[in-house]
Amino acid sequence: MSAPGETAALVAALSGRRCVLVTGATGFIGRRLCEALAAAGHDVIVLTRNPARALRLRPPFRLVTSLDQIDSATAIDAIVNLAGEPIANALWTRRKRRRILASRLRVTRQVVQLIARLERRPAVLISGSAIGWYGLWQDEVLTEFDGGKRCFSHRVCEAWERATKRAERLGTRVVRLRIGLVLGIEGGMLARLLLPFEFGLGGSIGSGRQWMSWIERDDLIRLIAHVIATPRLTGAVNATAPTPVTNAVFAADLARALHRPALLRMPASLLRLLAGDLAKELLIGGQRVIPDKADVSGFKFQHPTLESALTAMLAGESASSGITPSAPLRLSREAVTSTDKSAQAA
Repeated sequence: MSAPGETAALVAALSGRRCVLVTGATGFIGRRLCEALAAAGHDVIVLTRNPARALRLRPPFRLVTSLDQIDSATAIDAIVNLAGEPIANALWTRRKRRRILASRLRVTRQVVQLIARLERRPAVLISGSAIGWYGLWQDEVLTEFDGGKRCFSHRVCEAWERATKRAERLGTRVVRLRIGLVLGIEGGMLARLLLPFEFGLGGSIGSGRQWMSWIERDDLIRLIAHVIATPRLTGAVNATAPTPVTNAVFAADLARALHRPALLRMPASLLRLLAGDLAKELLIGGQRVIPDKADVSGFKFQHPTLESALTAMLAGESASSGITPSAPLRLSREAVTSTDKSAQAA
């Protein structure tokens, strides 16, 4: 666990004392964001439907279970909207697809309704989206100025982003944060991969040529703070590191960091058979996304390369476990299986 000073430094871009409302605050990203904001002395309002899950958050913060509980006179400087049904924890049945889409639209519309009734409108709404907006591509480099291809992920993200339009008309700056694969050992995709890779059961998926556009979790928190503090950033902003990698490179780098081989390969045909569109869009397909707007705005990634991110995350875990850096990493099953199901959108 980071020291309070180190955690507060993640939002150093924010001057003064801000009041920030966070939805999806108990998820993999929201939890770290709230921790950083609170450590830096900002006022944090947390929206959660399940108060018991808020016990994992480090205080101080104000808890609400409905946005109706927020008085119209409340001065909120920024809203970070991350709430939504998990997309990778179950097959995409018709019912699951409806929940994925409806959950994002419901919370986003409620956030916009809150903005409309506040006596002083928030300066910025950062609304979650995902690189799934771009659909499935091959090797094309994608920036915020490229279009999207039709698929379920694009449909969800397009509707999610469109739901924020009214907030713009109300005078609030809106940033649609298209988040890539968020890497951290406490949750998300990397936590699910650590155990099989540690036992030498890791490897590439399908051809391994599909692109993975990723971002280290603390860099994502730094980017969110940078977006709040940078008025010229509007519209779509890619939240990905500047060096996406292919799936084969990702598997090789992770195996190397764990001192393990990456010899196994998961056949694409088997994944398609077992998981259908979920496998096609999240595992076999990919996007080569570049954070053009973040770069132009002056944002500096702490971990611009995958090697840097893995070294920092795994070395930190090794140190806390009393393991020397040259020894293979040994993570507890509890740590690996603590993946937060509300981590990422499509």
